[in-house]
Amino acid sequence: MLPPLRSALNLLCLAALSLGPTSRLAAAEPRPSRDLRGYFPFTPVESKEEWAVRRAEIERRVLVSTGLWPMPDKTPLNARVHGRVERDDYTVDRVIFESLPGHYVTGSLYLPKKRTGKMPVILSPHGHWPQGRFMDRGLGTPAAKKELETGAEVLETAARSPLQARCVQLARMGCAVLLYDMLGTADSVQFPEHRHGIQAEGFLGVQADLRLQTYFGLQTWNSVRALDFLLSLEGADATRVGCTGASGGGTQTMMIAGFDQRITAAFPCVMVSTAMQGGCTCENGHYLRINQGNIDIAALTAPRPLGMTSADDWTKELATKGLPDLQKLYGMLGVPDRVSAHIATQFPHNYNLPSRVAMYAFFNKHFGLKQPEPVVEKDFVFLTPEEATVWIGGHAKPAGNAVGVAHEKQVCAWMSAQDAKHVGGVLASGDPARVDALVGAAWRTIVGRAMPGPGEVVWEVVSKEDKGAFFKIAGVARQAKAGESVPVTFWYPKQWKGGVDIVLEEDPAAVETGLQQRLAAGVAVAWPELYMAGAKEQTKVGENLRAKRAGEEYCDFSGYTFGYNPTLLARRVHDVSAVVAMVHGDKARPVSAVRLAAGRPYTAVALAAGAVLHKAVDEVEVARDGFRFEKLGSHWDPDFVPGAVKYGDVDGLAKLVGKLTYR
Repeated sequence: MLPPLRSALNLLCLAALSLGPTSRLAAAEPRPSRDLRGYFPFTPVESKEEWAVRRAEIERRVLVSTGLWPMPDKTPLNARVHGRVERDDYTVDRVIFESLPGHYVTGSLYLPKKRTGKMPVILSPHGHWPQGRFMDRGLGTPAAKKELETGAEVLETAARSPLQARCVQLARMGCAVLLYDMLGTADSVQFPEHRHGIQAEGFLGVQADLRLQTYFGLQTWNSVRALDFLLSLEGADATRVGCTGASGGGTQTMMIAGFDQRITAAFPCVMVSTAMQGGCTCENGHYLRINQGNIDIAALTAPRPLGMTSADDWTKELATKGLPDLQKLYGMLGVPDRVSAHIATQFPHNYNLPSRVAMYAFFNKHFGLKQPEPVVEKDFVFLTPEEATVWIGGHAKPAGNAVGVAHEKQVCAWMSAQDAKHVGGVLASGDPARVDALVGAAWRTIVGRAMPGPGEVVWEVVSKEDKGAFFKIAGVARQAKAGESVPVTFWYPKQWKGGVDIVLEEDPAAVETGLQQRLAAGVAVAWPELYMAGAKEQTKVGENLRAKRAGEEYCDFSGYTFGYNPTLLARRVHDVSAVVAMVHGDKARPVSAVRLAAGRPYTAVALAAGAVLHKAVDEVEVARDGFRFEKLGSHWDPDFVPGAVKYGDVDGLAKLVGKLTYR
């Protein structure tokens, strides 16, 4: 829609805000921001068809965030299973496998001694409990005594390690269970620290983030490969595949169950919440919680069975915030009995006996284990770190370049090579459909918002001047739904021929260039003031999302900002989308062609807008001037976009634009 001329008389009182090549608004209205401690309600859906669309959006966002869009190659696991420890009715093996060449995942494999038919298999990410898989509160310690006194535990061995307790009991129920180390815990020694500050190379650096190479992504890939290992076991039942973990292990359970359909039942504990979303670098990824939260992510498991627990932590409101939404969803899908939650807010953050009993009942029901209920844990012989460690008997612990930053660089290099193969291969194919399905879908997730629909953008005129052959009109395009506004100056020729050039420039002189020629040709010109025009860096929305203490430099990881908030480039694309929607909106005066014309510093904005707006933009003209995302040196550069290099840099964007010309 072109700006309605008659409405100018009603708004002349706003003439002080008039815009033109020599006059711009001093500052854009602030836009809301979020961090991991925000409020993340479920986005409701009203039909199965609507859920199918919404589900695809959530899943794709998870995969993009983890760097697994597309999936890398599954290289040989080279699994080593050794050092079996015999117990009365179960065994524990030491496990080492490579999730990618040279990167080891370590863990303990619990197996039942008595088997009848195929074994259900259960993946068990442990989370951020002290010492991880080697957790030991000790016998008779105050911590262990507290567990017994409060009823959180009954057995002393379980009080020492609830992680071992759940694996032992599940093995006694006939399941194969893999308790595997999360990054930097127990035998996972190659990443001795995944909570550190920004570094030049390896994870948390600018180049890694430009490629979506994160601890969160690696941890999730480890989970995928751990599932590959479990399903490779002789006698594994691929129809009964579970996953359960608490805290950070609950996060991993949600993620892997969400996008990997091989998981047939999931039980994430003390993590499914509308409140705090997860505090570690291995729980936060770019774009992960934009337009969604943990309730939405947990819902990906539907219609497969989903069980949860809550405690006196950030999950304490699950019964009233989140669970009803999930129950409604499962009911709509026709399987209301497949979702459940154990609410125990009398206990702090935990995976204690009452929670485990709920989990045993969950798998007993959905896997048909035929165990009498309630399941009662029996005592077991505590597994010492010496009995559990995988680095014995000729299996040497990684050292030298196989640990620390040197190893991080090797992992990042492998991931980059995978991108070159898979993303690069699609871009080189020349197949527009394949490019759009992979790279286009990624950029639509990165931008995070479709073009506004009819009537969603309201144009308010601020001033109008009759310049003889054309009108100069200043106003504001408002998106009430998003709570955003874009100041725009229009030059509208009286002999308009249907074309509109949207000029993206910061320098008024650049706007003047070619203006008279466009107007003489009957082309209208729109000059929007994009969000934070003139900014030299992006606002560090998440920089102080937590009260940083000594040793918490990892909070500078850009995923804590861009995991919850759009990048500046994305916000500017939202502005362009609003203007494009506005000029297309007047059906009485249809637009024949919309063209984006951009100079630096809006080259990337124009390319991204042209890439995601498809047929709504007929042509994009940019001054490239050698710009590449890969050259950026700061997470806070106005053009910084996590994943931009992964998806082909400006060349990848260029392949998504219908018609592209360079100045």
